[in-house]
Amino acid sequence: MGKKGVSHVFDRIFLHITWHCIHDQPQIIPAIESVLYRHIEDYCTKIDGVHFKGVGGTPTHVHLVVQLEPFVLVSTFIGELKGGSSHRINHQFGNDTLKWQRGYGVVSFAHKHLDSVIRYVQNQKEHHAKRTTNEILETFVREMKQYS
Repeated sequence: MGKKGVSHVFDRIFLHITWHCIHDQPQIIPAIESVLYRHIEDYCTKIDGVHFKGVGGTPTHVHLVVQLEPFVLVSTFIGELKGGSSHRINHQFGNDTLKWQRGYGVVSFAHKHLDSVIRYVQNQKEHHAKRTTNEILETFVREMKQYS
């Protein structure tokens, strides 16, 4: 057996994850964006069984692409990532700089779509400006507004 994994398991679990700032407020300002995205990438690369693929977003939300090994509990991973990233930003830039809305969206996808999902995530600002977002990958926004 590996560190936490199971030997002789083949997996290709690719996830597109998105979560929002509290009340969909534009808290991911240019001054913190690169620090936030760097923290997200660093966190993912340090977690056993998580393979970072890409991150992007808009001032109101984050999109993340990862490949997970089957022993990684998705809800725990996302909860710790959200908590750690807001803690990091608030520690560096001041309390209440960044607060996440409760919940997240997650969609699995096939390996053959990896490159296009990464491009989609990295070009979020352009997609939202042109209103060319992918409805399936963006549905979370409409669903979570009822809980805000």
